[in-house]
Amino acid sequence: MGRVFLVELEGRSYRCRYCHTPLAFADDVLSRSFNCGHGRAYLFNNAVNISVGPMEERVMLTGKHTVCDIFCCCCGQILGWKYVAASDNTHKYKEGKFVLERWRIAEEFTDEVNLDARPSSSDAENA
Repeated sequence: MGRVFLVELEGRSYRCRYCHTPLAFADDVLSRSFNCGHGRAYLFNNAVNISVGPMEERVMLTGKHTVCDIFCCCCGQILGWKYVAASDNTHKYKEGKFVLERWRIAEEFTDEVNLDARPSSSDAENA
């Protein structure tokens, strides 16, 4: 295999819950109303740092679809699936999109204030 090079994401993003690898921008969420076998899932326009499994036909709640499971490229955990093709024209908008299961991802805010920050002795002297 070779060395894995990760795409880093600047800004609000979702990461793998297991190894914290960046997966998708929060702004790329198209829908938060998808469901999976374990609860909620999000539909994303794009995803990074994933590997794609083989294509297979699945009958889902919304009908028959051709999908590929997607995995974290670092830890190998299954994250969700990618829509390859939809048999029903009303679901064609899903083609090429990614579904990440909510319980397998964690949201990260990179703009957060550091809550552990404490004034140093030089800061206290200048106050």
